[in-house]
Amino acid sequence: MKAIFYHKPDSPYDDAEGVRYHFPQSYLTRVQKTVGDWIVYYGPLNERDGRYYTGTARVGSIAPHPERPKHYYAFLNDYIDFDRAVEYKENGGFERRLVQPDGQINQGYKVQAVRLLDEAEYAAIVSAGLSASETWPDGDAHELEGEPVDDGFVTEGFAESPQPEILDEEFSRPVIELITRRKWRDIKFRHNVRVAYDRTCAFTGLRLINGHGRPEVAAAHIRPVERGGNDWIRNGIALSGTVHWMFDRGLLSLADDLTILKSRHLNHDVSHLINKDMKAQVPRELRLQPHPIYLSWHRQCVFKG
Repeated sequence: MKAIFYHKPDSPYDDAEGVRYHFPQSYLTRVQKTVGDWIVYYGPLNERDGRYYTGTARVGSIAPHPERPKHYYAFLNDYIDFDRAVEYKENGGFERRLVQPDGQINQGYKVQAVRLLDEAEYAAIVSAGLSASETWPDGDAHELEGEPVDDGFVTEGFAESPQPEILDEEFSRPVIELITRRKWRDIKFRHNVRVAYDRTCAFTGLRLINGHGRPEVAAAHIRPVERGGNDWIRNGIALSGTVHWMFDRGLLSLADDLTILKSRHLNHDVSHLINKDMKAQVPRELRLQPHPIYLSWHRQCVFKG
């Protein structure tokens, strides 16, 4: 069964968005119902914000917390960020038990960190969150245009939103078929990273745009998907071609304080390519910056220090 997982940036829980979700035993029965199915992240973007839906992931397994009795982890797969944060009251509300017909908020329901969703509610939230087309499409984006996914409900950008009163379980199937397609996910990931970094290479500061407005910068996975990474924007970094090649081969890496690290295996001095202060230029908002969990993995498993 599908569900909402509440998360906030300053949470005392040991969460890593899209990787693991830490929760107390009081929610264990609900979370167990989600294993093998999809959840939506929900919460504030910062301390002053309201509540937003921000991404979706699949629950893979549950395990007890190794240090806190009566606490658990839900381990997540296939996370992907929404194109935009979707306010929970948008269009009259997506969760019928949360936003009542008269527009009032069910406060007792709102404070629940794990809330079960029906299929139509999930499809409506994801469709709203993944509705944008890529701003600067490369050739592969055009290959998806007009490609039928199923019965015509879902388009490449989720142009149409489902009606929340529809409860048929089959309704979310086209949404799931789309968000599990690797090529489609790559396009979404690339779009989100390029927007967050304003089409600028984090290591060189270069912002090269071709005659058609398409940026040269690529969206690099810090931990590749085929090696256990996901499509969370914090597992991404914008890099130009040459430094992207070096990053993937472990000749460059990044410290937690965003210092650019150079491998001793480099055959040539690349200082003229890198930012003079040897610091990566990343988005100001913490929720968009590379996550230490992935930077640590890259240093341990890829970097040839």
